[in-house]
Amino acid sequence: MQTDIDPRSLIGRKAFDLNGAKLGTIDEVYLDDATGDPEWAAVRTGLFRRDAFVPLEPSEVVEAGLRVPFERHLVKQAPDLGVGRHLSPEQELRLYRHYGLHVPLDNELPYPPVPERRFGRIAGADG
Repeated sequence: MQTDIDPRSLIGRKAFDLNGAKLGTIDEVYLDDATGDPEWAAVRTGLFRRDAFVPLEPSEVVEAGLRVPFERHLVKQAPDLGVGRHLSPEQELRLYRHYGLHVPLDNELPYPPVPERRFGRIAGADG
């Protein structure tokens, strides 16, 4: 993800799949507690207003919103983890596996490993 963007500016923006199809609207951005870096976005999708987590790396911020480098059906099939709370390390691992992303080993992390690494969130306008 582009590191020069304020993650708060993503909230309320549209998310699109790799083909440009609209996925939904970004409701929340989740930060890594150890680094403060934005890691995941919760995207409100479909008729049933379900939130799907999408990785912010390797997604790209574009003028229209967030372009996620995955097909729509894969995002819609993401594990339903609920929103509004921290993601556990196990939930994060499920998401990495779902998207086929490399899971960094502790010795690959740019910071010392933190037990029970969890992700905070940046809430929408209501706080």
